[in-house]
Amino acid sequence: MTEIRWHGRGGQGAITASKIVATAAFNNGYSGAVMIPTFGTERRGAPVFSSLKIASEKIYDLSPIETPDIVVVLDHLLLHEVEVAKGLKEGGLIVLNTPKAVTAYDFGGMRLAVADVSALSVEAGLPQGRVNSGIIGVLCRAFDIVPFASVLEQIEAEFDGKRPKANSDAARLAYEHTTIEVA
Repeated sequence: MTEIRWHGRGGQGAITASKIVATAAFNNGYSGAVMIPTFGTERRGAPVFSSLKIASEKIYDLSPIETPDIVVVLDHLLLHEVEVAKGLKEGGLIVLNTPKAVTAYDFGGMRLAVADVSALSVEAGLPQGRVNSGIIGVLCRAFDIVPFASVLEQIEAEFDGKRPKANSDAARLAYEHTTIEVA
């Protein structure tokens, strides 16, 4: 089983991004693909997180992830507010939306995938702050469990009637501009 914990801000779409990847995984033969949103008294702009578990077999544990294989961070400023890498397994992967270079970060030997998803999403035609589709592109570049073409199809299906092409373009641009290193 692969466990992915998503960190974002209320309104950024971390839960929707998690749902898109879960659906694409399920559509590609992973009968265990569950998205576990975590809700509380969060409000727009406040730190939120969601959990995604992907496995070949059905998953019965629907608890939030405490020791993820991958952490996805939709806003690099969260690094100052939340310990996003807490519990990340040794050799784990951090996927980060940031305008900074990968060398600006030190996560103690963890793999790090970065792209300026915020700028690339605007370039694709999305409003400022709409980063959930783009961050999926970074995740897919760094971790190819589900074929990227299938993920793009799922992004367009999810955003049918709400700029589907711009959302898939954001993911594609982020995929193409991702840098991956050990931090």
